[in-house]
Amino acid sequence: MATTLASHGRKAFTTALVACAAALAGCGTAPNALPSFPPFPSSSSSNQSRPMTEEQTRQAIQGDWISIAPEVRPSAAKNADGTLKPFYLKRAFKALPGDRFELAIVNSADPNGAVPLARILIKGHMLWRGAHPIAAGAQKVDFVADEAYEVTPLIQGFADLLNQVASQGYAKWELNGTQSVFGKSFAPFGLAAGRHFMEYDLVYLRGDMLFWGARHIDGRGFDTEQNRPTNLQIPLVRP
Repeated sequence: MATTLASHGRKAFTTALVACAAALAGCGTAPNALPSFPPFPSSSSSNQSRPMTEEQTRQAIQGDWISIAPEVRPSAAKNADGTLKPFYLKRAFKALPGDRFELAIVNSADPNGAVPLARILIKGHMLWRGAHPIAAGAQKVDFVADEAYEVTPLIQGFADLLNQVASQGYAKWELNGTQSVFGKSFAPFGLAAGRHFMEYDLVYLRGDMLFWGARHIDGRGFDTEQNRPTNLQIPLVRP
């Protein structure tokens, strides 16, 4: 659940595949000379642990989790050529007793996270909806921000922008000044008054790695059951 506030999609991926294929063809390597790779481990392998149950996962994820490095997502905004603009962020997640959670997201203007734009803090509950087919032990989880939703501009330019597009119902947006958008309309993030922000996501725990769902490459949010993710996102790790 990395938030719908948020890659170049199929075009960049296809270009990379074509370049890779051309490089292989140019070196004249015969197909049977390609290196072999070990098979993916089977879930029935003797060295594989038994998939965790929902209750085991609920207990095991409790505590703190953070991003390994700055991450990228496709956003809903588009470039002039129609490709989706990237959305860079780092996450800090805390799973608490009673299926409560806290999620802090720092959005940045660059891939390395050197220019932070805003900090978003969400608090709420996790609703467990049963097994997800992506991996043995994966679970469908709805994240509901029913306790808090706060925004803090971390650069003056973003504060200035909020004063233009999100001034009604708010005090003047200031650099490093936190305001609650909980239960309010907040156009920049698509929030509607009187409605809790919610995402239909997934959770998969593998050792010391916590996976959520990967964002859809076309920029769709996890706003309906039909849009629940079908792949795994880069994992969070213990700090």
